[in-house]
Amino acid sequence: MKKLERIRKLILSFIDFFHPPFRKFIPLQTFRYAACGGSNAVLNLLIFYLGYNFIFKNNVVNLLGFSVTRYIAAYILALFISFPLGFFLNKYIVFQQSNLQGHIQLVRYASITLSSILFDYSLLHLLVGYFKFWATPSQAFIIVLLSLYSYFCQTYFTFKTIKK
Repeated sequence: MKKLERIRKLILSFIDFFHPPFRKFIPLQTFRYAACGGSNAVLNLLIFYLGYNFIFKNNVVNLLGFSVTRYIAAYILALFISFPLGFFLNKYIVFQQSNLQGHIQLVRYASITLSSILFDYSLLHLLVGYFKFWATPSQAFIIVLLSLYSYFCQTYFTFKTIKK
């Protein structure tokens, strides 16, 4: 546990080091959210790119008995890494003041993530499958849209502070 606390403090001090030039415009918590969410989004996009371009070679991929397009397979791979990382960053770095129990936060985070997945899946199919846009730029655009949606949901629902 001490190692995790050291890692948390290291991440906080790193992010907070870059906040002073922005403090007049962006509150610390919003800055931390942007840093954590942005880092997680970049990681997600990198994993998506690697999965789409190097791991999944066929246009149709068999995952656990289901046939999915390679861009959806790449999305699923990225999600398996970015979901738990995103939850821990939000819980322990961004929204430390939330007094909701951890399991409630996790269920709420999962429900917001599930809705984001549905939006992402639908938009990815629309942009890539229907409009024939390139997969990686389409996913990057979707990440920006869903980041805004997620920020408001996480702030006012998942990690809110209940006044006692």
